[in-house]
Amino acid sequence: MENKNFIYLDNASSTKADDRVIEEMLPFIKEHYGNPSSVHQAGADVREGIENARVKVSELIGANPEEIYFTSCGSESNNFALIGIAEANQSKGRHIITSAIEHLSILNPLKDLQKKGYEASILTVDKDGFVNPQDIKKAIRPDTILISIMHANNEIGTIQKIKEISEIAKSAGVIFHSDGVATAGIIELDVNELGMDALSFSSQQMYGPKGSAALYVRKGVRIKPFILGGVQEKGRRAGTENAPGIAGFGKACEIAKLEMKSINERLVILRDKLIKGIMDNIKEVTLNGSMESRLPGNVHVSFEYIEGESIVLFLNMQGITVATGSSCASQALKVSHVCTSIGLSQATAQGSILFSIGKYNTEADIEKVIEVLPPIIDKLRKMSPLYKG
Repeated sequence: MENKNFIYLDNASSTKADDRVIEEMLPFIKEHYGNPSSVHQAGADVREGIENARVKVSELIGANPEEIYFTSCGSESNNFALIGIAEANQSKGRHIITSAIEHLSILNPLKDLQKKGYEASILTVDKDGFVNPQDIKKAIRPDTILISIMHANNEIGTIQKIKEISEIAKSAGVIFHSDGVATAGIIELDVNELGMDALSFSSQQMYGPKGSAALYVRKGVRIKPFILGGVQEKGRRAGTENAPGIAGFGKACEIAKLEMKSINERLVILRDKLIKGIMDNIKEVTLNGSMESRLPGNVHVSFEYIEGESIVLFLNMQGITVATGSSCASQALKVSHVCTSIGLSQATAQGSILFSIGKYNTEADIEKVIEVLPPIIDKLRKMSPLYKG
């Protein structure tokens, strides 16, 4: 049963599915349940639904439908892009450029590629989380085959100078991939305008279902198949398609394209209200990430002398759900590599919290956080051996 007093502020990791998305999915669970690879009518009905969704997904990012490959999640899309492009183009070279604040689904596959003889330049970022495009230009070598820089960071919310980076890649003849899980369906994104050759993005961040995502690959870019088996997804990603999830993903993209501008106007107001409320009422707190180039619902802050895990638990007791960082890293109980990459000390990084606001949040939600958070921070600091008061 849904708790009406429950305040959900972890929208960067997953969002509540829009009711219109669920309605779009139901026929592919109840009525159209054939295998889309089957040649009979039951299969054809499902195949038609998948291809209709592919059009909607492509339209969200300004791509062609044949450039969209469906996957299971953003992590799979990132693995597919990094490994698939690297292995398909290794005859040209084995050098890859990325940044220190990429999602672990980029950094960990890169470590695996390094064990296989590939080389990597992992670039530092400034205190706001920006990659310097000139650092990318200097890092390019004759054997560089791929540059992968995320569109915006999923933790601190900084939106990168993607167009400038893509122009540098293009002038050097290097393939450019971007992790757009934090941005596609959330802010305006056109792969042609931004010059992306490949883009990873996911349904669950844009009020669609979990288990459905995509990889955009520009026509002409060589990429090795990621899952071997049948001929699904033009032979590049075998396996029976998740038809209900894909249908929901398509609907989520359609809705996002129509509504994101008005949603974001409201989110920015809520975001700035929360930032001001925290900064005005709590001492020794740092706002992380760029204020000028920031995701509309992102508030990432670090509280001195206390641990983020404790803040999460105390807020949870108040019915408020937040995160300490990336959902893929938080269970490892390690300090976020993003926080340390922007220059936070280990102790400060431990006290970091991500409030990610979504379209279902209200002004009352933000006011509740501003009300209950200061006494929680005060209580935890009084319990901390580091705090001198």
